[in-house]
Amino acid sequence: MRFIHVVAALLIDWLRALGPWRALVAGLIAWSLAWFGPQLGQTHHPSLDSALLDSIHSAIPVALGEVLLRVYQLSGKHVTALLVLAVVAVMVWKRFWPELLCFLVGTGGIVLIVDRWLKPLFDRPRPSGVLLEDISGRSFPSGHAAGSVVFYFLACCLLSAHYPQLRRPLFLVSSAWVGLVWLSTLYCRAHWLSDIAAGAALGYVWLSFCLAGFTVWEQRRGLRP
Repeated sequence: MRFIHVVAALLIDWLRALGPWRALVAGLIAWSLAWFGPQLGQTHHPSLDSALLDSIHSAIPVALGEVLLRVYQLSGKHVTALLVLAVVAVMVWKRFWPELLCFLVGTGGIVLIVDRWLKPLFDRPRPSGVLLEDISGRSFPSGHAAGSVVFYFLACCLLSAHYPQLRRPLFLVSSAWVGLVWLSTLYCRAHWLSDIAAGAALGYVWLSFCLAGFTVWEQRRGLRP
């Protein structure tokens, strides 16, 4: 019984830290994924998505397109893994143990949710005519969109709490880079626009969940009012 009471108390504290508006947004996003995801998975050539993808691709000059191809490659798993290790190394060096745990749960969790659960569940094919040979796998939701939101903004939130003078530049640079990553996935035809929207929304929800959990942790350690 004591264990149940402890879990219930933690859940209540977590819901309070999450807040009613973010909880409502999370519920709406979950409902949208459950409703629209199977429909998108069954539509191999969505007319609206195809038209938007073609218009975005045709509006981007070739020179900028070459830059976006490099951005997509730099945002891949290998380079991102090095960035994750760099953030982990900083947190270990500074002994930010709660932040490290939150960061590992956040970045590892979003990979499992998208790649191991949702993509196989919805099984949506990628757009035709991809511009890079190493683009494969399922399309919905976008792991690039979800992962970039969680990785960059979670790192910004956790590190800027210790270095408030870096808060603005960290968020500005991260926001610009995340926007380029999203645009690069569309230009490379790696994802439909609806994939990006779903991935970004999912990333926001998971980021909110992780930060709410971290807030409860800090409150129970007596470090935050």
